[in-house]
Amino acid sequence: MPQSILILGAGLIGKAITADLFQEYDVTCADRNEHALDLLNQAYGVKTLVLDANDDNRLQNAVQPYDLVIIAVPGFMGFNTLKTVISAGKNIVDISFFPENPFLLDQMAKEKNVTVIVDCGVAPGLCNMWAGYQDIQMKMQSYECLVGGLPKVREWPFEYKAVFSPADVIEEYTRPARYIENGKQIVRDALSDIELVQIDGVDTLESFNTDGLRSLAHTLSHVPDMKEKTLRYPGHAALMKVFRSIGFFEKEEISVNHSTVSPLQFASSLLFSNWKLKPNEEDFTIMRVTMKGEAANGESRIVCYTLHDTYDKKQNLTSMARTTGFTCSATARLILKGIFNRKGICPPEYVGADPQAFKEIQTSLSNRNINIKEEILTQQNIK
Repeated sequence: MPQSILILGAGLIGKAITADLFQEYDVTCADRNEHALDLLNQAYGVKTLVLDANDDNRLQNAVQPYDLVIIAVPGFMGFNTLKTVISAGKNIVDISFFPENPFLLDQMAKEKNVTVIVDCGVAPGLCNMWAGYQDIQMKMQSYECLVGGLPKVREWPFEYKAVFSPADVIEEYTRPARYIENGKQIVRDALSDIELVQIDGVDTLESFNTDGLRSLAHTLSHVPDMKEKTLRYPGHAALMKVFRSIGFFEKEEISVNHSTVSPLQFASSLLFSNWKLKPNEEDFTIMRVTMKGEAANGESRIVCYTLHDTYDKKQNLTSMARTTGFTCSATARLILKGIFNRKGICPPEYVGADPQAFKEIQTSLSNRNINIKEEILTQQNIK
């Protein structure tokens, strides 16, 4: 009998995970949105469960029959959902990207003797795995990740579409960006340090500061210089700065005509229709991670990974759903096959630091036509 998986969340990412796992495993999808569940059942024939993950007692009972739980809920409810599933004693792969520190749950996970891999998407996620792998190949001196998901066709004024909630995207534009420079953590404004970027195969993009290092700032604290920047079409960051400066991204409610409203909720509602991908609209994901360091023989070394993925017309899967969901599903296989079984909270760099696990992830993504280019420069060919 195949091993069983419960996927919490039937959105775009949950759909991609389901599409990749349903033929190998006994998959059940849970969500409070019955329509979304019906669509998954019609497409893949998987079992479904109407469930509100905010109901801790019901969630604890619901996960009991399963060998693995995948958490693909919105970020604002991710930490509590993760805590509840850990308390039920289940192995987990999580892509909710919640803002809280996951290591606060490390002791509980170890006491429950479970493997919990968090932040397991594309960024954070796959980029962390590359960092974890290269950190055992060389004495790393710097890490830079440039990443973005964008519509193939640019439309004024935003030239941007999101597969996530606008509120989650806006969070990236307001939360201060933490970097590591010269071995010390520094903080810069989100949307700052705008630079034009040239990457083969795409139009000129701009990069700007966002708070994307997450666990790497803790687990790779020995690396003197680390940063992550978001990629968008040129002009997007300046426009978002205008929205932010006016106050549209503030959470605190304001009074308008004797009523109160949160500017962030108001802005999110307006932006949702503008940022939502249309049916069959094509998107792409671009990510370039550059790591510099010193090899075991003392030679200088530069390693650059470049991912460029596009919308899958055949399966009607967005690129962001593919790159996020398929990284998650490949990692789920590692746990179910017993390849990766470290207990406690495990950020993706722990997976990358295991050579066999790293190879399995890279092979799995390649088999699903997610193209990753690896370039290695050594002292002989570094100019």
